[in-house]
Amino acid sequence: MDNPTHPKTSRRTFLHSSTLAATAGVLTSHLAVPSPISARTNDNTLRLGLIGCGGRGTGAAANALQADPNVELAAMADLFDNKIQSSLTLLREKAPDKVKVDPQKCFTGFDAYQKMMETDVDVVILATPPGFRAEQLHAAVQAGKHSFVEITIAIDAPGVRSALESAQLADEKGLAIVSGFCWRYNQALRAAAEQIRQGAIGDIRAVYATFYRGDLGHKYHGPRPEGISDLEWQIRDWYSHLWLSGDVTILLSGGHSVDKMSWWLDDKMPISAVATGSQVFPSGGNTFDNGFVAYEYANGIFGFLGCRSQAGCYTENGDHIIGTTGICTIGRAAKPVIMGKNPWRYKGPTNNMYQAEHDELFASIRSGKPINDGHRMARTTLMAVMGRMAAYTGQQITWNQAMNSQERLTHENLNWDTKITPRPLAVPGLTKFL
Repeated sequence: MDNPTHPKTSRRTFLHSSTLAATAGVLTSHLAVPSPISARTNDNTLRLGLIGCGGRGTGAAANALQADPNVELAAMADLFDNKIQSSLTLLREKAPDKVKVDPQKCFTGFDAYQKMMETDVDVVILATPPGFRAEQLHAAVQAGKHSFVEITIAIDAPGVRSALESAQLADEKGLAIVSGFCWRYNQALRAAAEQIRQGAIGDIRAVYATFYRGDLGHKYHGPRPEGISDLEWQIRDWYSHLWLSGDVTILLSGGHSVDKMSWWLDDKMPISAVATGSQVFPSGGNTFDNGFVAYEYANGIFGFLGCRSQAGCYTENGDHIIGTTGICTIGRAAKPVIMGKNPWRYKGPTNNMYQAEHDELFASIRSGKPINDGHRMARTTLMAVMGRMAAYTGQQITWNQAMNSQERLTHENLNWDTKITPRPLAVPGLTKFL
């Protein structure tokens, strides 16, 4: 679908489009004690480090460099040097006066993020494949760095538990964690959320969220080159590999939708989930390309998530919030609409939510009231993980089961000689919950 509320310009293509003006408005923080970095005035330069130099990381860095007049890119880290060099080229074109990365501050290899934490950067962007992010957030908070973390924060329950611990430590240290769950930074959706809070649709009874997209063929790198190891190929082409992505369709795309679902429902978490899903079109990997999850809440409300990544099918990225006196629809029209007893249509300006995330991150650091999205981001991630667990096993999965799951999808102590045997594609009814 093509409309201003759900912009056609993706994060990955941000560098190749003009930057829209972003609104200010710093989110209210729950933190009381600012860190020394947070207390800096605008006369001090905030030094930025980028971890994960692909398209999304490069786009996020471009946003960050425009978010504050006194920020500079000081260090970069990635497994592959060619990623760093291509990112540097694009960022120097976009913000030549703010890219000040010496060659010795370009780190490669599996320990590149650790080397980054030993530098004097103030803020890090974590944009590696999701399987690496929980560990990297832990390292960032331990090192006293503010963080922007792309979705999702983890791909399994152990990672979520680690992220919750990191968020708590960030509270104690007065560090910012801003989430790549970007829709909460969209001005039109914030207005819709305020209408819902004021009772415009009555009591919410159900939410139907969609992320029906085309296939992900444009994300893949083509045929496997000769001489490349299994591990390198999986990492370079990570979308279809469960241990790296956690499942792009249900966890990443669906994660955006369930974060909004949680927003509409005051961030109350569901008690259980039942789901269906499968891989219809072989991808060479072990993730699903469709799923449908029914979340049940303690008060009898249901939330429904439909997600699909298949060519030739109906596409929609939207939300239908159904209340006792009205329905709020987001994504079907150009701007949010309420139909029913209290009709309403958003008529205000639109903003670039990708830019707003960074504007508000840096403004919160400058003000000494750093935003911490970490707790909410971890819970939303678990909500999406729970949906994937239900789809992959074919079982009803409770919130407590998901939170306490011992299934670990990630791998530790990786090096280029590590051999990873992909687990079989899940078969609902046969795949076991762990």
